[in-house]
Amino acid sequence: QMQADASGGGVMQAGGSLNLSCVLSTRIFSSYSMGWFRQAPGKEREFVCAISPSAREITYADSVKGRWTISRDNAKNTVYLQMKRLKPEDTAVYSCAATYGGISRLPEEYHYWGQGTQVTVSS
Repeated sequence: QMQADASGGGVMQAGGSLNLSCVLSTRIFSSYSMGWFRQAPGKEREFVCAISPSAREITYADSVKGRWTISRDNAKNTVYLQMKRLKPEDTAVYSCAATYGGISRLPEEYHYWGQGTQVTVSS
């Protein structure tokens, strides 16, 4: 079964930066749109950003636009999330997900989910 495991989380002070990565165990990574989602304790899963297979289409949640950057390296089966100017409200478990279709903000449209990585931002 395909796996998508995120890594790079940790504890950071507000204003700092973290870089997350997610490797998808598949030979056809370049066929998938990839998304990042987050879930804080007691809250619903929230869309963060997504990138199309060719990286020509990218979309961000308003809460992270201008602060964070999603990118991908199809040769390494990896999607990245560069997180800058972190805020305490960014504290959550971050997960990557893959979909056969175009980029989407809807978690139900993603087919594969990986283990998340915890990001904690202190004030």
